[in-house]
Amino acid sequence: MREIQADVIRDAVEELFIRANLELPPDVYTRLAACAAAEQGTLASGILHKLVENADIAKKDSIPICQDTGMAFVFADVGQDVHITGGLFEDAVNAGVANAYEKGYLRKSVVSCPLERINTGDNTPAVIYTRLCAGDRVRLLAMPKGFGSENMSRIQMFNPTASTDEIIEFVYESVYQAGGNPCPPLVIGIGLGGSFDYAAVLAKKALAREVGVHNARYRELEERILRRVNESGVGPSGLGGDTTALWAAVEAYPTHIAGLPVAVNISCHATRHAEKII
Repeated sequence: MREIQADVIRDAVEELFIRANLELPPDVYTRLAACAAAEQGTLASGILHKLVENADIAKKDSIPICQDTGMAFVFADVGQDVHITGGLFEDAVNAGVANAYEKGYLRKSVVSCPLERINTGDNTPAVIYTRLCAGDRVRLLAMPKGFGSENMSRIQMFNPTASTDEIIEFVYESVYQAGGNPCPPLVIGIGLGGSFDYAAVLAKKALAREVGVHNARYRELEERILRRVNESGVGPSGLGGDTTALWAAVEAYPTHIAGLPVAVNISCHATRHAEKII
């Protein structure tokens, strides 16, 4: 049994959320730059180049990529041979989030009650998904998620007879109806299967997969979705162009014989995430 101090978890979470908010992941940055170079429209190309410049400035000057520094999402794979000492895991994660948003001068956007709208003052609590797995390590994936794009996400409980074309059109309609609201170009996470709630978790986690890396089983579906979405003409900032989305990633899970849940979690180009293994 390996012991890990709760303070180590706290400090790792703090580091990850600061880094994620200041540095666009290399895979996202590379795709953004490639799309900027390939975009045919002058306006669309100019917007994409500005986004690349913005990412460069954020990293160089250690300032947030976007004013919306997001709600904190944490995916944690915790080895069964780990014993966390000196405090509770959840408390350590939330302390790390609070420290990150204070020390990193990140905007605090979380309200304690969805109806009363009173800010918690430290961007906690985080949304934490914990999975027990083999081993004696803890893998932390930090995702600050802005809500301009989160608000455009959708879920559909399809009949099990639904065709692949229907699923693709659902994703397309979700993006087209969103227009410029989620600040395209987008990264699109698609969750297939599971249940009403788990399909949405799959879609969220799909956003963290490296841009350019396909799900081997669903590669064709990912390619068709990306191609269809980019045919929409929504374009960067919703002002037209070839690049409505940078990437589409599908994650799937077994489901019930009577259902076919499909969730679409939309992210703007600032698809921020950082991870660490302790």
